[in-house]
Amino acid sequence: MTELQNNKPRKLIILGSTGSIGENTLNVVRHLKDTVGVSIDVVGLAAGRGGDRLIEQAKAFDVKHIAIGDVSQTGKIKNALPGVTVFSGDGSTQQLVEAVEATDLAAAVVGSAGLPATVAAIQRGMRVSLANKETLVAAGELVTPLVRKYGAQLLPVDSEHSAIFQCLHDHPNRMVKRIVLTASGGPFRQKDKQTIDNATVEEALDHPTWNMGPKITIDSASMMNKALEIIEAHWLFDLPGEQIDVIVHPQSIVHSFVEFVDHSVLAQLGPPDMKTPIQHALTHPERVGGVSDAMDWQDLSGLTFEQPDHERFGSLKLAYDVIEAGGTAGAIFNAANEAAVGAFLDRKIRFGQITELVTEALSATEIKPADSLETVMQADVDARAFVDKLISKLDDQKLTGTA
Repeated sequence: MTELQNNKPRKLIILGSTGSIGENTLNVVRHLKDTVGVSIDVVGLAAGRGGDRLIEQAKAFDVKHIAIGDVSQTGKIKNALPGVTVFSGDGSTQQLVEAVEATDLAAAVVGSAGLPATVAAIQRGMRVSLANKETLVAAGELVTPLVRKYGAQLLPVDSEHSAIFQCLHDHPNRMVKRIVLTASGGPFRQKDKQTIDNATVEEALDHPTWNMGPKITIDSASMMNKALEIIEAHWLFDLPGEQIDVIVHPQSIVHSFVEFVDHSVLAQLGPPDMKTPIQHALTHPERVGGVSDAMDWQDLSGLTFEQPDHERFGSLKLAYDVIEAGGTAGAIFNAANEAAVGAFLDRKIRFGQITELVTEALSATEIKPADSLETVMQADVDARAFVDKLISKLDDQKLTGTA
């Protein structure tokens, strides 16, 4: 059995193991062991819900430490997995990270819920495969100094950031003119603003390229995911907003570009399959036999690129506003979006109101220095409360018939 990283045994905790990224991470681990002969030992799994699937995963990978957010499922998991340590309830993912001896963390929890556990892993000097873009969006000002202080590693799993990471390689920032994140454009790429503003949940979830969870799919439809990625790229690659651009690429074959000061451009290409960036994060700096399908070179004959429409997708401008504001602006932005997306999925607001609510939250919520995890999490709470209050007012107006 081959070991990565100078024969040092790798022990992996997966946060959000029952979600799309978590499942794909386990698929990659299985592929590496069975097909390539690379051993990564899964020592911890965490999920918010989905106890039955969590039990299946623990049995399949002989995992001895589990975290479940839904306390009501604790008994079922303990009965099904005798001898396994089960953490449950609020803070259970952080308890898992702090209690289990591990070298690696796959941060695949959607939203800010994974932030405390990811920070705990960084403080333990772990290697973090970061699929949770909200960690840097909400707390980049706090997290990036901690990475340096504790000698941790952040390896991007988002396909766009993985592409940038691969293209940059060892080039210093003084050689970089700009980075360009590609966007599929989502299901509303060719729709007019009125149609977009009044889109149904089903229409917004019908992504033309990627198969993702509901929250990320809605973010893609509003291009809020690209706004989040702009902010994440700012922190990952230490570049100002003016050096980060977006281009719409419906085929999702080119995952992003780096343009250098000599006008050379490097791009990373591949089929739209998240297992490839997951494997790259787990095996970097080595490359081994791939788990995803190989490129069909005939697909390159029909690649197209378009400038994003900032009028129809107002979320993009917000990203640059957040970078300029700094501090807790990212936490406010992220939390307001999570609250608004949740309300849309619950059919409480129109699709177009997601960006409107986030814009109002950024304008109305006080931005403070992101000097502690407590400050960041409080900004998160305040932004959600603000959005919930606005939504309640909208509900009251519907009931009374007022505008």
